Amino acid sequence: MTSVGAPGGNFDLKEEIRSYWSDRSETFDLSAGHRIAPGAEARAWADEIRERLGARPLRVLELACGTGEITGVLHGLGHDVTALDFSEAMLARARAKHAGKPRLRFVLADAENTMEPDGAFDAVVCRHLVWTLTDPAAAFADWRRVLKPGGTLLIFDGDWATPTPGGWIAKAIVGVLDRWLGDDATHHAGMPARHDAIMQRLPFGEGLRPEQLLPMLRDIGFVDVAAWSPSRIASARRRGATIRDTLRSLVYRRFGASARTIPRPNTAIIPDPAESV
Repeated sequence: MTSVGAPGGNFDLKEEIRSYWSDRSETFDLSAGHRIAPGAEARAWADEIRERLGARPLRVLELACGTGEITGVLHGLGHDVTALDFSEAMLARARAKHAGKPRLRFVLADAENTMEPDGAFDAVVCRHLVWTLTDPAAAFADWRRVLKPGGTLLIFDGDWATPTPGGWIAKAIVGVLDRWLGDDATHHAGMPARHDAIMQRLPFGEGLRPEQLLPMLRDIGFVDVAAWSPSRIASARRRGATIRDTLRSLVYRRFGASARTIPRPNTAIIPDPAESV
C-alpha cells in the first residue's frame, strides 16, 4: 500500500500510522484534547483514573503513551508505569518531558503486540488508541495476557468518524470562524487528509462506539465490562478554552470503558466447623 503521507513511499498501513503520529509529535501538545492542561483538567483526569484503578500504587502498562500526558497523570498518582509507543519521535518527547523520574520505563513497541511478560501488570491504560487498531481482537487478547488475574483494562476513546447531532452544528460554526478569523490550527496543515486516508482502512474507520467495543472485550474473556461518559474531564477542559476549542470538544462523542480479567479463584482452605467440634 502506498503512503499518502510520504509521496513516493511504500508503507503498509502500520507504517503509515507510525509515520503520521511521528509527524504529529512536534505539535501534539498544542492540541486541546491531547494536551492535558495543569489545574482543573489535570485534576479531573487524576480523579477519573483514581476512581477506576483505586488509590493503591499499581504496576501499570500505558499503551500508545504519545508525548507522555497520561503518563504524567499515572505517575503522579504513585503508579509504577511502563509507557509504550511505537513512534520514536513521540517517545523522545515523552522521555524529555519526564526525564529523571523514578518508577517510569519507556519502551518502543507495538501496542497490538506488546511483547511484555504474561501477567506482569495490575492495569493496562490507553487513550485515543483503540480506534487506530488494525487487529482489535488480537490486541485485546494481548492486553488480557499481560494483565494479572483481576487486573483492570482502562480505555479512553471516542467516535471520531461521525459527529453527534449537536456536533454537526459545532463543526459548522468552527468552519465559519476559521474562514472569518483564519485557521488557528495551522500546526495540523496537511494532516487531515492523511488522518482520513488512514481511518478509511481501519476496522473502526466508520467510528468506534461502546456498543461495538464492549461485546468484543467480553468475547476475549474480560468481565465487568462497562462504559461511561468522562464528562468531568470534558467540563474541566472547557474552562478557559477558546471558543473554537470549546466547540471542537462538542463535535464527537467521547467515552471511557473498563473491564477486568477473571480474578484468581480463592484457594484458601476454610476449616469445616463440624471437624472442630
